[in-house]
Amino acid sequence: MANLGYIQLLRICNQRCRFCSNPENMRVLPLDEARTQVDELGRLGYDGVIFTGGEPTLYGDLRAIVAHAASHGVAPRIITNGQDLSRGRLLRDLRDAGLRLMHVSLHSSRPEVQDALTQNPGSFDRIVRTLRKAGRLGVDADINTVINRYNAGHLDETVRCVVGRFPWIRHFVWNNIDPSMNRVAENPDTVAQPPEFEMSLHRAMTFLEATGRTFRVERVPLCFMADFAHCSTETRKIVKEEVRLVNFLDEKGQVRQIDFIHGKAGACRACRLDAVCAGLYEMGKWYSPACLHPIFLDPDAVRKKVK
Repeated sequence: MANLGYIQLLRICNQRCRFCSNPENMRVLPLDEARTQVDELGRLGYDGVIFTGGEPTLYGDLRAIVAHAASHGVAPRIITNGQDLSRGRLLRDLRDAGLRLMHVSLHSSRPEVQDALTQNPGSFDRIVRTLRKAGRLGVDADINTVINRYNAGHLDETVRCVVGRFPWIRHFVWNNIDPSMNRVAENPDTVAQPPEFEMSLHRAMTFLEATGRTFRVERVPLCFMADFAHCSTETRKIVKEEVRLVNFLDEKGQVRQIDFIHGKAGACRACRLDAVCAGLYEMGKWYSPACLHPIFLDPDAVRKKVK
C-alpha cells in the first residue's frame, strides 16, 4: 500500500451529503500553496497525493496541480463524487495532465438511496456515466463508500453491482461514518452501529476476495472484521508504522497523524488482536463499548499478511 498525503484544494461542493465530514466553508487553496504542499510531500518521501475537498473537480486549477504533482514524481489522485466528470472534457484533460487513478464516492447501488444520501437527484446515474468514461479513457477508479444506516444492509449488493457493470474496477474502500462532524450531528439517523453492517460487510469482502480484488476498511474494530483484519486501514498503518499527513482547509490546518488508536473497552484487554486493532471510533459517544468482544486469532498472522 502506498503512503499517501492528502491536500484539500477547496471546501466547496455540488452535493450536500447527509454525513459529510468536511462540509463547505467556501475556502479555496491558492495554486502556489497547493504546489508548495505537493513539494513538501515529495521531500518527505510520500508515494503520492490525494486531492480532495469539498469536490476537487470544482477547483479551477485542478489540471495544473495534477500536472505539477505528476511532473514532480508525486503520483496524483483525486477523491470525487463523479458528478462533473460525467460530462465534457474534464476527465480527459486530467488524464492528459497525469491523472491515472481516482477514488469515486458511491454509497449505494440503489439509485434512490444514493440520491437521498447525497441530496442530489441523478447522482447515481452521473456516477455510472463517469465510470463508463473512465473505462474508455484508461483512468483507473477505486470505489469509496461511507458506511451508514441506509446502506448497512446492502454493502455486498453494491460491490456486486459495480463489479458486474465495471469488471476493470479492482479496489474498494469502506469508511465507517464519522459521527463527530456537524453534518452527521444534524442527521444522527445516518449512524449505523457495527452489528448492523457486520454481515453485509463480511459478504462484500468475501465476494471481492473470491474475485481477486482488494479492499480496505476504516473505523471498524477488528472484532467486526476478524477474517479480514489485515485489510483494516488502521491495522496496516499500525503494523507498518506509517504516518498520515493531511492538509485541511479549516482550523485543523496540517495534521500529522501517527496515532491510529481509537477507544478501547474492557473486552479489548482479553483480545489477542488488541495490539494491532485501532478499537472503536467515538466509543461511548455514538458507539457503545458493549458491542466489542475479544478475538482469539494470532496477531502475528495478521502482521505477516500486512507486510
